[in-house]
Formats: sequence, structure tokens, C-alpha cells
Amino acid sequence: MKIKKTEFPEKSVLSQGKKDFDYVDSFEGELKHGSRNIDITEIGNVFFTSGPKWGKKMFAFRNKVVRLFGLKTGSETEKQQMEKVFKCEVGERMGIFTVFDKTDNEIVIGEDDKHLDFRVSLLFDENKDHLDEKSLTISTTVKFHNWLGVLYFLPVRPFHKLIVPAMLKNMIGKLEKR
Repeated sequence: MKIKKTEFPEKSVLSQGKKDFDYVDSFEGELKHGSRNIDITEIGNVFFTSGPKWGKKMFAFRNKVVRLFGLKTGSETEKQQMEKVFKCEVGERMGIFTVFDKTDNEIVIGEDDKHLDFRVSLLFDENKDHLDEKSLTISTTVKFHNWLGVLYFLPVRPFHKLIVPAMLKNMIGKLEKR
């Protein structure tokens, strides 16, 4: 399965504010031809269980460090969170993520904090190159509020570009196996 960096999807609900973001990226992967109909809530749930192990360790380290600066970390353990019934409804929280928007084919999650705001779009749509196939695109947007946001994102950015494609690959693998 091939994961590729792609243009920010115009179909995303976030595309309207794209010019206002300080950072934007998108990664896309194709689901196998003939894959079953997948509900967007299922995609949202798979997102939270598809991080690579090394990414989870880095996120735990991140939480320890940013707690010192008073930034948000997500208060519950992953095990506690996954025991809940998470419906991916607007306003629901999972870790540091809040669901901001939900349509039939997209969920937008993210967080607003004092240093930056970020959004992650999970867009499930027809593949633009092969209309008989589906694609899943993860897009990330970041808006800095101050120098702390810029400083925070400097070391995050290169790891983000590694974690998101790995997550997307894991997500597609899980969705195709179901």
C-alpha cells in the first residue's frame, strides 16, 4: 500500500480557512478496490488505535515535557479512553483531541491551546485518480499564537511527517482487514 504526500483536499471542511494556517500538510492512501462501505465513525476510532509504538513513546515523552509549560496533555490513560464508547461526535474528547466537525465522509479533530491551535482532518472519499476506489487523507493544520507555538513545533514537525504516514498506513491496514 502506497502512502503519498498530496495537496490539501479542497473537499475538506478545513479548506475554507487554509490561507489562515501557518502550517498545512496532507497524506493520502488508497483502500483496495472493492473495499466495503466504511462509516466515518469507524475511521475516527481506528485513528486512535493506529499510532506506531515508537510514536506512542514519543507522545508520552511529549506529555511529560509540555506539562512543565502548562500545555494540554490529555488527562486519562489510553486504556481508560478506549474503554469508553467513543462515537466521534462533535464536542467529544479523546486524549488531547476534541471533535470539531463531522460529516458523512470527514471528521475534524484537534485542540486549541495557548501556544497554537491544530486540526486533523480524516477525509474518506472517492480516489481522485481512480473513481472506483476510495482514499483516506489525513490533513493537518496549525495556527501559531506566539513564539512558544513556533518553538514547540520546530522539533515536532519532522516527527509529524514520519508519524502521520505510518498512522495512515496502519489505519488502512486495519480498515481493510475488518
